[in-house]
Amino acid sequence: MFYEPGARDTAALPHDPFKAFVAPRPIGWVSTLGEDGVPNLAPYSFFNAVADRPPIVMFSSTGMKDSASNAITSGEFVWNLATYPLREQMNLTSASLSHDESEFAFAGLTEAPSRIVAPPRVAESPVSLECRVTQVVQLADVAGAPVERWMVLGQVVGVHLDDSFILPDGRVDTIAMRPVLRGGYLDEYTVADNLFRMTRPH
Repeated sequence: MFYEPGARDTAALPHDPFKAFVAPRPIGWVSTLGEDGVPNLAPYSFFNAVADRPPIVMFSSTGMKDSASNAITSGEFVWNLATYPLREQMNLTSASLSHDESEFAFAGLTEAPSRIVAPPRVAESPVSLECRVTQVVQLADVAGAPVERWMVLGQVVGVHLDDSFILPDGRVDTIAMRPVLRGGYLDEYTVADNLFRMTRPH
């Protein structure tokens, strides 16, 4: 089968499979602080690390949602690792709340102070990355027309790591943290619970 994204056979593929191809994906569980001082917490389907020297992560917002707006206005955000034990709380934070409501309270999560940036982090998460915004890019299509998608990039300026996940050899035990990953469709997720290693050729 071959198709162009805007003209797929909807009888054969009634649900757009694009996200199912690029899957699983890390979840961008992003906490920000509004101008009114109300914390915001939301999961983003499009998130990833894009550089390591310096460490930079990005999340992409469909429309100018609170997380993107807050991050752009304040210049700061925190990424929190969504794990299997926190899956229900993570899902709750995707609810559409009013601007004066905190997803932390709604999902029963604890706000923990950050060291360098103002937005709080999720105390229950084993890893949180404090970030300062480096770039904001409104995406465009092949014709150069802007689309309602904003990519927010942030440099990691502080790392919170639960020491219990540090192995004796100094590596971090990612599998023990059981990160939740985004699947291809609206209600699909998976968990990282298996690891294999391969040696790169010289």
